[in-house]
Amino acid sequence: MANLVYKRVSTDQQSTARQNLVLDEAGIEDPVFFDEDPGTSSRLHPLQRPKFRALLDYARPGDTVHISEMFRLVRGTGHILDVLDVLHRDQVALRIHDGAFSAMDLTARHPRTGELLSTVKFMVQTLAAAGELQRDLQRELTYDGLRAAEAKGNKGGRRPALAGGAVADVRTAFLEGQSIASLAREHNVSRGAVRTAVDDLLPEHATAAEKTPAPELPVTIDMPGKVADFLRNAALDDIERAALDQGVTVRRGQGYTLRVTAVPSVHRQFLTRCQPLDGGHGLPAIPAQRKARREYENRVSTLTPGT
Repeated sequence: MANLVYKRVSTDQQSTARQNLVLDEAGIEDPVFFDEDPGTSSRLHPLQRPKFRALLDYARPGDTVHISEMFRLVRGTGHILDVLDVLHRDQVALRIHDGAFSAMDLTARHPRTGELLSTVKFMVQTLAAAGELQRDLQRELTYDGLRAAEAKGNKGGRRPALAGGAVADVRTAFLEGQSIASLAREHNVSRGAVRTAVDDLLPEHATAAEKTPAPELPVTIDMPGKVADFLRNAALDDIERAALDQGVTVRRGQGYTLRVTAVPSVHRQFLTRCQPLDGGHGLPAIPAQRKARREYENRVSTLTPGT
């Protein structure tokens, strides 16, 4: 019976030091390690992560998967239940050594039906929902903080490399014929910083302005809940995140749809971002998620470019 240890960090600036401490204290015998590549996002479904897939391929009935805490492996409720179903199918146990899930036997099944015990399922859903609520509140507070800063005239994000009088100097020199490369060397900044400062003076800027299409009008589409759950954990830009956060939840039996109002191009971006739900490229597809994405694709496909 093998002890399979899974570790993951969300960015390449983080380390597994804390996970190592928890797992070392657990005294796991003869561990076999599966370290996800640094920066592998928690937004990616666990069953689609390379090292966790390798772990499942390596595992045999009776083996145990060890993780320091649940959210090193999964984030949303759906992710947890999907992983538990696969581990149960493969007869592999799961041991969590820290956090709210550490005192629970998440693989406990009903002796006759073989289904996940209702009490375990309830606790998993409750604790996972609490984790999602905490992240949503943090996102809302961040958004409110950015709005408050903007109201005071401050902009979020990284400070510009060129500011104040330096911008004026760069623009004047550029108009006088000095190149972007030489300006970057002179001010000890990147060429991108110089291009940002003189963007409206570049030839392509005027050409792009002349070709600017008419603005798109927002449309409302019902997004299946499984697609919405995936996108909430995806890397979205500010416009996409705002559209998703402002969506209206409509309950559908045990599930839900999210009524999202956005311009057609944003809906198409959402559709592209949830492509992993279809599987492919060596990644497994979960039927319910694939069906949800196809439903959303059918709704988005009715939009025309000029809508």
